[in-house]
Amino acid sequence: MNPWTKIGAVPAFLLLAGCAIGPDYKRPAVDAPPAFRIEPAPATDRSFADAAWWDIYQDEKLKNLIRVALADGFDARIAAARVEQAQAIAAQIHGQRFPGLGYAANADRGRNAQLGNAYTQGNGATADGFDGYLAAAWELDLWGRVRRLDEAARAQYLASEEARRGVLLSLVSQVATGYFQLQELDEELQIAQHATESFGDSLKLFNQRLEGGVASRLETASAEAAMAASAARVPALERQIAMKENQLSVLLGRSPGAIIRGPHLLDQALPPDVPAGLPSELLERRPDVRQAEAAAQAANAGIGVTVGGFLPKIGLSAILGAVSPQLDNLTSRQAGLWSVGASATGPLFQGGGLHGQYDQAKAAWEQAKLQYQQTALNAFAEVADALVSRQKLAEVRVQQERAVYAYEDALKVATQRYTAGKAGYYEVLQAQQQLFPAEVSLAQTRRDELTVIVQLYQALGGGWNLKDTAAWAGPK
Repeated sequence: MNPWTKIGAVPAFLLLAGCAIGPDYKRPAVDAPPAFRIEPAPATDRSFADAAWWDIYQDEKLKNLIRVALADGFDARIAAARVEQAQAIAAQIHGQRFPGLGYAANADRGRNAQLGNAYTQGNGATADGFDGYLAAAWELDLWGRVRRLDEAARAQYLASEEARRGVLLSLVSQVATGYFQLQELDEELQIAQHATESFGDSLKLFNQRLEGGVASRLETASAEAAMAASAARVPALERQIAMKENQLSVLLGRSPGAIIRGPHLLDQALPPDVPAGLPSELLERRPDVRQAEAAAQAANAGIGVTVGGFLPKIGLSAILGAVSPQLDNLTSRQAGLWSVGASATGPLFQGGGLHGQYDQAKAAWEQAKLQYQQTALNAFAEVADALVSRQKLAEVRVQQERAVYAYEDALKVATQRYTAGKAGYYEVLQAQQQLFPAEVSLAQTRRDELTVIVQLYQALGGGWNLKDTAAWAGPK
């Protein structure tokens, strides 16, 4: 629609009453499903996201790491600085809604000059000049252009607040995920060390049997190769552990160093109940969705700003002061000066520039609207992914536990049969080579079960009711 058509359709009395030009913001429509794809229980308004992060994670060492990251981590501090910048910008824009006041004072001495300006009627004598005054100027915001600017700046400030909350939630998730990954690597290291010892014990046994003439060199060589392969995993895992500790240290705002761990990976508790809540409420809790909506609101207000560019800007100004060639006469009645004025400025021809700005603002609004809808859809998908992962990983873990127990029993029987001379070494080797990878897979699945809880909490917008950084830090 041509902006002039829209302007002509607005009654003058509404403009004078203070209505802002341009469309009022309406939240873009989002097709929220009635329930998530896989729900652990019937959908209710109770959500896992209502709990604070320190109620989700029971490991005190992990809690301390998260508190340090929130207090000292650079991500949290940078996000806070961005909020302060956006708040300062919003304050600058808001100030345009009020009259601007200023003052000036001058004093000079010269020939054929008065207060710094040439004075041709002078008699060639040297003279003094003094003046001082207050000035006021105000754009009479009849059309609401400045109000739309203020609305856009406030929306951008709110977007930065949501971005900060998103950073804090992401930081909690990154620390927790890294911590569980570190514990899983610890578990793998213990398995590798145990496997190396087990293969080493087998190698001693086979060497003894080789010396007694009841075993072949093939058995000892195979046992030695298995032990060496397992031993090679130890330094590789130690390298990964050191790198993961360094990564966590950076999140904490510390120099790279060791990370203190709490309970064993397999001793970490999983929450028994994780209600997802209603999908429609996700739009009110996810910081990225709320940030996208604030950006859309700012883009919508930008349309009103560009429409206001087609209309005249009405300005009021006033000056009150005094001017005198003598400083002691500056307060006399004859020295007083005042001025009150009004001005109107507006475009006549801009070569399509204003129309281009208006079209750009409309396109920016359309982009922001689509980004909001996409962000909301992605939020629904992430929650559904986390819910199905939690359910299926629990099923995987049950079967992997069965496999580990069975392989442990098989290794015990194979060792007894070999010692009794009823079976060859390859039964023992096969049982060992099946047991240790199964133990690693079980540890990885346990890690994934813990991290999917982290992902679900983040996907649901966990901690949405924690309003500031102090609240996010939690109880001491």
